Amino acid sequence: MRGLATYRGQCHCGAVYFEIQTDFPELTTCDCSICAKKNALMVKVHEQQFQLIRGQDSLTEYQFHTKTAKHYFCKVCGIYPFHRKRVTPDYFGINVFCLEDFDPTGIPVRRTVGKDMP
Repeated sequence: MRGLATYRGQCHCGAVYFEIQTDFPELTTCDCSICAKKNALMVKVHEQQFQLIRGQDSLTEYQFHTKTAKHYFCKVCGIYPFHRKRVTPDYFGINVFCLEDFDPTGIPVRRTVGKDMP
């Protein structure tokens, strides 16, 4: 396990820029209809460990099914950098592929079941 550290991330075009703090206890994938299509590898961070530095106006929000989770995408380049989680709405799922100089090698990956959630 890594120690708690600050990581910076951004969408492809750089319009959306954020920071998180995490020790990467695990990464997750999800089999719900949207996560399966965007194929993201995520880390869960509490909202107090997330800071949007710039790009609020460049984000667009997508909701479906229960309209609880909030999936954010950059309006400019279309990249999914993060989402507010459905079951734990005080947490964000962060797309680790948006993090600067981050290598997920060696971090356990847990597969979550989303498609069968009521």
